[in-house]
Amino acid sequence: MLEIRHLTKIYDDGTVALRDVSFTVPEGEFLVVIGLSGSGKSTLLRCINRLIDPTEGEILWDEVDLAGLQGDELRKIRRKIGMVFQQFNLVKRSTVLTNVMAGRLGYTSSWRSITGRFTPEDKQRAKRALERMDITEQINKRADDLSGGQQQRVGIARALMQEPHIILADEPVASLDPVLAHSIMQHLERLNKEDNITIICSLHYLDLVQRYATSVIGLREGKIVYQGNQDQIRRMTDAEFKTIYGEEAERMGGITGDLNEPVPAKNETGSAA
Repeated sequence: MLEIRHLTKIYDDGTVALRDVSFTVPEGEFLVVIGLSGSGKSTLLRCINRLIDPTEGEILWDEVDLAGLQGDELRKIRRKIGMVFQQFNLVKRSTVLTNVMAGRLGYTSSWRSITGRFTPEDKQRAKRALERMDITEQINKRADDLSGGQQQRVGIARALMQEPHIILADEPVASLDPVLAHSIMQHLERLNKEDNITIICSLHYLDLVQRYATSVIGLREGKIVYQGNQDQIRRMTDAEFKTIYGEEAERMGGITGDLNEPVPAKNETGSAA
């Protein structure tokens, strides 16, 4: 189980990104974090795997405080926390296979990492990961020859190479069209259900939230202002919606269960949240 206790993050310029955030994530959960841009979603995910150091608070995973780890102890823990990024974070000029193999760097000796000499077992593991993402036919292509949806599947396959217990997905479908968005979310859902991998995913589209989340937290200005399960998010009231997105936000189509076209919340300027 992952437990976040009183997590606060203040950046060097004085920006308070997280304010005394506390919640728990049981093993095997599909938790979705929602909120406007700038609400603290990405900071929260990056604090969990220590890409960003929190200012205060604890990040307890099986009673080990990740916030206090350094050096080899931190690297060992990070092996089990996969990360999927909004902009894919692939090496564009490298092949799909090479990008996926990068997920084994935490398990590989320094000289193998530098020379790219991975073991036959790791290469077979990479091929299996690509098979699960239905993208084996692209294995020898350069990453920049792939579509956005294909690149994101490569990113998920890379995370799988870590044999993760948790996958953090930071806006994984923000740059994709509705059909591809559901495809990526379905891949994450299968990993959650078939492998019991805990998924913590930030999203903008409320229709995707209601379809895939088993639990939800809503952030506003770095604070948790909403918590609910799948049934509760489907029954979200207008008052709860405005608590997360603000009084001026429009609930474009509400939460209807229509899976054909995700509907974003809109903020005060009319742009997607």
